[in-house]
Amino acid sequence: MMRSIQLLYGNKLGASDGEIGHVKDLYFDDQNWAVRYLVADTGSWLAGRQVLLAPHSLGRLDPAERILRVNLTRKQIENSPSIESHKPVSRQYEEEYYRYFGWPYYWQGDALWGMSGFPILELPATTLPREPVTASGPQTEPADAHLRSTQAVNGYHIQASDGTIGHICDFIMDDQSWAIGQLVVKTGHRLSGKEVQIPTLQVGRISYDESTVYVNLTKAAVEQSPPHHLAAVGTVV
Repeated sequence: MMRSIQLLYGNKLGASDGEIGHVKDLYFDDQNWAVRYLVADTGSWLAGRQVLLAPHSLGRLDPAERILRVNLTRKQIENSPSIESHKPVSRQYEEEYYRYFGWPYYWQGDALWGMSGFPILELPATTLPREPVTASGPQTEPADAHLRSTQAVNGYHIQASDGTIGHICDFIMDDQSWAIGQLVVKTGHRLSGKEVQIPTLQVGRISYDESTVYVNLTKAAVEQSPPHHLAAVGTVV
């Protein structure tokens, strides 16, 4: 099912033994548009701390209660490797994180999630003792430059082949593969413009310095793209 990422923000997160906070952000891979992590704001439970939740751990969203189920215990989450939200996610951190939960690395394999097109595991997470990751040799790329925040990219300008047209106002994600398939673009004036959907396959590149997404479409083609409509529970219709 295709879902609006904008409407996931603020949804409650329920672990197997209690509530753990709410959805604050999502990190996506700008090479294949897969959402790799959900950023959980743990509120007063783990005061001052945010944690990452990979889609491997997530169940289905309950649209009636606006709760996203997490197939982990509070203790598993509390003891997971912590990350400071103002720093980029490094591959070193990811290795420690995936090793802690005993999950296969998504970057090992040709499919979207390593050996599969979906973040589905046959067995529940079995956490392993955490071992500090120490650097060995020169670190040529300490941070994964391909993981980006949907909150940060929201609002980026859309640059067509013949000029600027609108800005990003939402992302549409497949809740089975966790891949972003469509960008929701507001054309025209920020208040009176219309919203259309353009496929992420049409994105040529993203300039983070310019806060701009370059698409392989003309302004007219963007304007004529399918209109964006959401059902009451945030699914695309």
